[in-house]
Amino acid sequence: MATVLAYTSPAKGHLFPAAALLLELRRRGHPIVLRTLASEVETMRRLGFDAAPIDPRVPAIVEPTRLPRGTVAALRAGIGVFAQRAPHEAADLRQAIAEHQPDVVLVDVNSWGGLAEAERWSAATGGLFVEFSPYTPAIPSRDAPPFGPGLPPARGPLGRLRDLALRPLVFGTLERAALPMLNKVRRDLGLSDVADARDMFTRAQLMLVTTAEPFEYPRRDWPEQTVLVGPCEWEPPVAEPGWLVDLTDPVVLVTTSSEAQDDGRLVQVALDALADEPLLVVATLPAGIRDSYRIPANAHVEEFVPHSAVLARSVVAVTHGGMGATQKALARGVPVCVVPFGRDQHEVAQRVRASGAGTTLGSARLTPERLRSAILQARDRADGARRIRDAFDASGGPRAAADAIEKRLAGISTG
Repeated sequence: MATVLAYTSPAKGHLFPAAALLLELRRRGHPIVLRTLASEVETMRRLGFDAAPIDPRVPAIVEPTRLPRGTVAALRAGIGVFAQRAPHEAADLRQAIAEHQPDVVLVDVNSWGGLAEAERWSAATGGLFVEFSPYTPAIPSRDAPPFGPGLPPARGPLGRLRDLALRPLVFGTLERAALPMLNKVRRDLGLSDVADARDMFTRAQLMLVTTAEPFEYPRRDWPEQTVLVGPCEWEPPVAEPGWLVDLTDPVVLVTTSSEAQDDGRLVQVALDALADEPLLVVATLPAGIRDSYRIPANAHVEEFVPHSAVLARSVVAVTHGGMGATQKALARGVPVCVVPFGRDQHEVAQRVRASGAGTTLGSARLTPERLRSAILQARDRADGARRIRDAFDASGGPRAAADAIEKRLAGISTG
């Protein structure tokens, strides 16, 4: 059996998909060592992992709650955070490697220092370096629009010309912000510089991406080490509240980011939008926000409810465009209405629209009337959501991801 050391960025939305894969690997007999959020260590230990917190200096570096206006500006803010965390992550992961001597090191795509240290370790030892991406990685492709602005897929010569013109502008802006900081960390580790975004994200022997076509745009130029495994789902085991067990009305789930961002108003607007509809609204609170809400008679507002239990009764899910929440709904054939606020959420929203699995509404246009219309339109797109569900089922999820790791391990042992 192979000892697997996993290192995540300080985000539940990245830890929980990784936990699904790690549980599958543990089920197959592989010992699991995990470095992650301090708040989740005890929960992870109950799953049978040798879990410990990441260096506290890593989660202390955070994005502003109110993201800058403009998609590229918001992405640059995230890039600055990832780059500032990188030196601490690299030292933290090196210490964990020295302590546990793993056979496999699996690193969250947002842990840039962890990625660099895992690359150094793999080159020195021949161990398997796996990159885990719980959202579509920002790798340029001739078949997809540049990542970030949430552009629709190109159609015809004009669309391809648009992508050709914008690709260096979008990626160049982000690369100029990221690469100097990242390459300084790499040089300190004795690694060569990376030249661009594609080079940056393709240093692992295996890259696992938790999505699948046709939700993801079809590409002919994925890096050869990339495996699309579909959603990997895990959520904390929490008993269903009594009121949820007895529900009979069709449900609309409203969910917001597990990371602090300015999306709290989505909950109130959704409550107002559906107050007079023959639907029950179940809303979960945004991270770090405890404002009081005007709650109509047909709604429940909770800090946390198991989304899987709610989705089993839902006809629509309203999300902020986080990949985890959106794909969790689609994996059950539930259409979605996406209101993106920042980060990669515009990209997720556009994939929902392009796949016919729901609707989108820009956060700047968020009103009860517009949101009600978008939600009711999304409810009529259940066929598209079921098509995505079937594709996700076929992709394999955690089993496919574990298979890919074991296949690479077998290749190393016989190579």
